[in-house]
Amino acid sequence: MEHVKLLIIGSGPAGYTAAIYAGRANLNPVLYCGLQMGGQLTQTTEVENFPGYPQGVDANQMMMEIREQAERFGTEMRDGIVTKVDFGKKPYVITIDDGTEIEADTVIIATGASAKYLGLDDEEKYRGQGVSACATCDGFFYRKKVCAVVGGGDTACEDALYLSGLCKKVYLIVRKPFLRASQVMQDRVKAAENIEILFEHNATGLFGENGVEGVHLVKRKGEADESHYDIPIDGFFLAIGHKPNSDVFKDWVDTDEIGYIKTIGNTQSTKVPGVFAAGDVCDPVYRQAIVAAGSGCKAALEAERYLQTL
Repeated sequence: MEHVKLLIIGSGPAGYTAAIYAGRANLNPVLYCGLQMGGQLTQTTEVENFPGYPQGVDANQMMMEIREQAERFGTEMRDGIVTKVDFGKKPYVITIDDGTEIEADTVIIATGASAKYLGLDDEEKYRGQGVSACATCDGFFYRKKVCAVVGGGDTACEDALYLSGLCKKVYLIVRKPFLRASQVMQDRVKAAENIEILFEHNATGLFGENGVEGVHLVKRKGEADESHYDIPIDGFFLAIGHKPNSDVFKDWVDTDEIGYIKTIGNTQSTKVPGVFAAGDVCDPVYRQAIVAAGSGCKAALEAERYLQTL
């Protein structure tokens, strides 16, 4: 069985940054890229809020450059998905989807989180052309335009408020006849002059020639007074939650009720010595590339210190 000092699982900003720091520390890290090389960021188009790119940068280009930086310092990049882990004995054993088993002295989990979508074909069709699951990432591109946010919780209200500071008009599409958000968030949304809440509405599709130009809506679906109509929009933002990609690790590390991995104090350590978590898989709050990169740095530094104790 192959033995490595440090195995990094995931290839978003957290995983790649951990690999840069681990490589520079001569830990010879091995990184498995997972389902989506480059992470969630590669689903957007241009990134304007990552330091070092004053004119903005194509998201895929940025992630490829960070990957190349990690490879420069000796990280071995591999394709593959982790399907099983055994953190019950040292060294830890990780199983890859091709059946490969690897022993690792320390592990960094950086598998990210996946945004929840409605399941509409048009969401995939217009991804990167008006469909986004990150208002903070992509809202800037819709300045003085019209956008819709789907959801009724705190995240949806926060996104709608953020966009209201940029956009001419924001529709908040809410499936239920009420908001689930905290009262303070509800009050703020209702007080915003350019936010219109569409209660008891469902989005059934999107339309547009060269990107999103509008959304198909159904009001009071299934009721006697059900009605259908379209509204013109430029951007369609999903805010119905994220699912952390932590299922394979849940038997070994602590997670919250949603599945985000719990870390100890202000560290990236999990309850398993030598197993660290970084990025969106352990961050239900910020979900930003720069925050994920910072946590990847921390995880690598902590992994290096842990290895010095062995």
